[in-house]
Amino acid sequence: MKRSGRRIAVATTVAAMAVSLAACGGGSSGASSDGTVTIHVQAWKGGGAEPANVAEINKAFEKAHPKIKVDFEYITANDTYVQKLQPELLGGKAGDVIMVDTDKMKKWGASGYLADLSKETWASQIAPDAKPFAQSDGKTLAMPMELIGIGLYANMDLLKKAGITEVPADWPTFLDDLAKVKKAGINPIALPDKSAWTGSSVLQAAGSTVVYQKNKQWDADFLDGKASFDPDWKSSLEQLKTLEDKGYVNWKNEIGTDEWSQGPQDFSAGKSAFWYQGAWQVSNIKKAGFPVSFAPWPGGAAGTKPNGMLFSGTMWGVNSQSQQGDAAREYVKFWSQSENLSKFLAAENAESPFTGGLTPESTETSVFTTAFKDGRYRILPSDSWYGATAETAIGSKIQAYLLGSASAAQTLKDIQTAASAK
Repeated sequence: MKRSGRRIAVATTVAAMAVSLAACGGGSSGASSDGTVTIHVQAWKGGGAEPANVAEINKAFEKAHPKIKVDFEYITANDTYVQKLQPELLGGKAGDVIMVDTDKMKKWGASGYLADLSKETWASQIAPDAKPFAQSDGKTLAMPMELIGIGLYANMDLLKKAGITEVPADWPTFLDDLAKVKKAGINPIALPDKSAWTGSSVLQAAGSTVVYQKNKQWDADFLDGKASFDPDWKSSLEQLKTLEDKGYVNWKNEIGTDEWSQGPQDFSAGKSAFWYQGAWQVSNIKKAGFPVSFAPWPGGAAGTKPNGMLFSGTMWGVNSQSQQGDAAREYVKFWSQSENLSKFLAAENAESPFTGGLTPESTETSVFTTAFKDGRYRILPSDSWYGATAETAIGSKIQAYLLGSASAAQTLKDIQTAASAK
């Protein structure tokens, strides 16, 4: 799963048209002669390499609601998804239920494409720190499906060969383990960064411990002009360069390697002891047959337990133009129930976004889930300064830094500028 959402140009006239189209109706066809209705559901999960138990949940929904049929359409993520749905939303032809993330929710919500779900029973059960990612202008416009971890993978077989029995929890131990692995003739760590995602994300993962354990309110302080990246994020940024200075990575090579295709293949083939990616890859990596552990990035001082970093991932939105709005809301409600959502969470190896929600546990993710349950986590601020546009800009600035084209001071200044852009 790639982080989804790039800037969608929506003219003022388009927004006005979207509101007027809501009265015209769209989405699925009408009811059949026996009263059965069909809802069209569009998503970038539930097919391809990420089935995520969506078909199983859809089947359970139809069994519980025999008068509602689900016409599910899987669409490739990112640009393909946006390029298909944008004109369909404009023309009143999009699905009754559509998958969104925070970025799409805000943009399509502002254009009037998403129904207000604030009064749904599940809306009040969203965990307080997850709620802002599903809301815009005080309205709940989507049902969060997951809080998904991004962190460090470890091939426990390779670590064992180097005399290491557990995943490192702090930065000094991590460096020691990387040295042991390298001495054993094993490639220490893979951080492919062709699309500039990994470098930017590792910075955020390191800062989740280094920055946020000192100041949990850093995001709010930054938005209020009371905090800055320099000096607060300097040590987190320097961790990236330290990995190359000590000979554990070659950033020129890493920036030439794709993190979404080649990265998972290489780690599954046992080509490195450590790797950085999202928990959505756990199910695929398990198929490689070696024991794997997924844990928070060990960026803190000696003896410090790390914070896990979470991303508010996929969400369900209801098309405001749907002719089957009631059935669409029933579908979303069904997904919000723990016994149903847990099937998706188990496939994604993700945490529940609901207060009291069921978070599945597995051997592979036990270290990360423990951090979550202990309250040691931070959610990426994709709803504010780390939105899709800023993330892309920050990633490219970090690539320049890693290639030696910019100093740490200049990079932090550039990150500040990108994060402050409106």
